[in-house]
Amino acid sequence: MPEPNSHVQGKALEAQYEPHPDPQALTGHKDATGNISDVDYEPYPEQSVKISPEKQDILKRITSLYSGSASEEDMQVYARESVYDDPYSYCDTRYKIAGQWYGIPKMFAKSETLKTQVVSPSDTDPKLLVFKLQQKYTVRAVQLSKTINSLVSLSLDEEGKVKYHKDMWNEKDYSHGGLGRFFKELNGDHLTKITQPPTDL
Repeated sequence: MPEPNSHVQGKALEAQYEPHPDPQALTGHKDATGNISDVDYEPYPEQSVKISPEKQDILKRITSLYSGSASEEDMQVYARESVYDDPYSYCDTRYKIAGQWYGIPKMFAKSETLKTQVVSPSDTDPKLLVFKLQQKYTVRAVQLSKTINSLVSLSLDEEGKVKYHKDMWNEKDYSHGGLGRFFKELNGDHLTKITQPPTDL
């Protein structure tokens, strides 16, 4: 058995499930020459592609977690062995992922999903869901708000559970190397001690 924080499991999940979306192809705009230029992570809901009811339910549960639901029911959208990966955190079990989501109501007076846009057609890859997200966070202590646009990619297993959740804030994919990874893992490993999600997750 590997040590709890050895991240052997996370590396195995990376190899099998990590999504690598093409931000330019999914969100970029063509310039005057016809070439695709800068990415645009602002969602345009009216341009959202159609997805299956099953994927719609996944989207609803994930955005509920972003909005501070801290719900055991919503957490079941993840497989027990799964990865959450954003610029600040790397978690490789559902319990560690819960540590992130259960922290939102503690840190923020309000977290609102303003809009989403699904950018990956369901018939392209049934095991992938990619959407643009606009989230507004209001910090509890100072009542200041910040709106963040990001590209969220969810890789699913055969049972429709999320195995890998990647949240990208710019066009750069994650390298999973160096000090950046170390601090992301440190956050993912220890935040549960502060946010205290249910241990049976």
